[in-house]
Formats: sequence, C-alpha cells, structure tokens
Amino acid sequence: MAQRRVGAGASRTTAALPTLDRALSALQESSYAERLGAAAGLAAAQRAVQETVLWQLRVLAGWLPASGTALARAAAGAFEIENITALAHQLGGGAKAPEPYRLGALATAWPRVRSAGSPEDLAITLRATAWGDVGAAGQGPLRDALTVAWLRRLAAAAPPAQPWCGAACVLIAARILTVDAESPAPPVLHLLHPVLGRSWETARTIAELSSALPPPLRTVLEGIASPKELWRAEARARAGVEKDGFRLLHGSMPGPDVVLGAIAVLSVDAWRVRAALAAAAAGAGSSEVLDEAA
Repeated sequence: MAQRRVGAGASRTTAALPTLDRALSALQESSYAERLGAAAGLAAAQRAVQETVLWQLRVLAGWLPASGTALARAAAGAFEIENITALAHQLGGGAKAPEPYRLGALATAWPRVRSAGSPEDLAITLRATAWGDVGAAGQGPLRDALTVAWLRRLAAAAPPAQPWCGAACVLIAARILTVDAESPAPPVLHLLHPVLGRSWETARTIAELSSALPPPLRTVLEGIASPKELWRAEARARAGVEKDGFRLLHGSMPGPDVVLGAIAVLSVDAWRVRAALAAAAAGAGSSEVLDEAA
C-alpha cells in the first residue's frame, strides 16, 4: 500500500496543473483512482481520497492479529470525528449531515451515537464511550475536544506516535489562543493538560505560548512569528509524521511499529493529494503548503 502512494514530488506536480480535471486525470493510476472516478468537484474528490485511506485502514485491520486491532481502531478515530461533528452540526440546526464514513469494525462509538436526537443527547451518549466528556458547546470546541481525545488515544495505543500527538496539540492550542483569540473550552483544557501542562493557558502570542510549553514541544513553533504563519508549522508537523512513518515502516522487525509507519505514510500522502487537488482547482500553479512540507 505504501509503495502505491502518490508521493511528495508527484503531489507537487499535480498541484501545478491548471484545473481540477487535469489533476484528477493525473491520478488515474494511483491508489485513489477507483473512488476519484465518481467524484464531481473538489469536495467530492477530497472526500474520495479520505475514503481511500479509510479503506486501506480497514484492509490493514483485516490482516492484523486481534492484538493489533486497537491500533487500527485508534487511527480510524479521525474518521469517526468527522461523522460525529457532522451529526452535531445537523442537530444544532445546520445542514443535513453527509453520508457517514463507513467504519465497520473500526468504529469506537458511532453505532451508539448516530441515533442521538439532540446535542445534549449526543454529549451524554459520547460521555459513556471511549470519547468521554468532550462537551456539547459549539462545533469548534467539540471538534477540538474530540481531536485531542483521539490523539491521546492513538499515542496510548502506539507510543511512537506520542511526538505527533504533542505537535498536534500545540497547534490546536496555538490556533485557539492566537487565531480565535479565545480561551479553550473546559473539556479541551482538561484533555490538553496531560500533554501541554498548564503554564500556556494565558498566552496570547506565539512567543508567549512557545516559552510556556514543555521544552520538547517548543520546536513545533520554532520560526513562527505570527498566527498567520501557523500553516507552516502544521505543514512541517505533517512532514515530520511522514519522516517518522518511513523510519518505522522500514524497521528491521515486523510488528505494530511497521503498521503504524504504514498508516502514517498513507495518511500524510492523502493529505498531500488533497492539498494538490485544492491548488489545481484554484489554478494556483503550485501549493505553498506542499512546498513547506517538502
């Protein structure tokens, strides 16, 4: 599966194409082709890329012994977050939720929460699952709480993912404090404390936040002078996950770390392809995000 990835170079080439149709044509021989063939428009194409990754996860889970299922289920939490937040948006009076991602045996709580009839009902049902108390106030706080809970669960299931968890939590905190200019919702704070500590909570600038973080996590914001540059830190973090993924994938012994490496490489490849499709659809001629992650 990892050998069939599009890769960084081909993603940048795809991003430079003048239209979305040309970009989709360039991916006809890729692992995403089957699902991209029926996609109409950018949103559908990006969704098709994500569905390909979920299918790959489900295949990996089928190959793994029972002891490895927890890793695949933890990784699939990212897709369950999409299902839950779409449902929460619908229950809050927003647009009808799209067709949910089909998680199968990788679902953590979706079969239980999908029938929730109100935001309060959803929050109560989630509280009794592995997601725990993620609150019910607003789309942003709910997604943030779910994301941090997912990252922590992934790091617990796969210790080599702990640096990825830390970097992603730093970026969530940075966005809330310096872009949204808000204080994190209580459930988000509670979930972030074991990862980031408490000294960062009152920071209002990138510099203040960076100095308040545990020393190993300060490198995430290195060279970032303003909130407008956080996208660069995110791109670097994705590249770091990919680098670690390749190292794990090429480990000398088969086992969970190799599987984690494959999941990381495939996930970042899908992120690159989605960014490339967005650039081609906009006719941008290139993708600054992909260039930063090179």
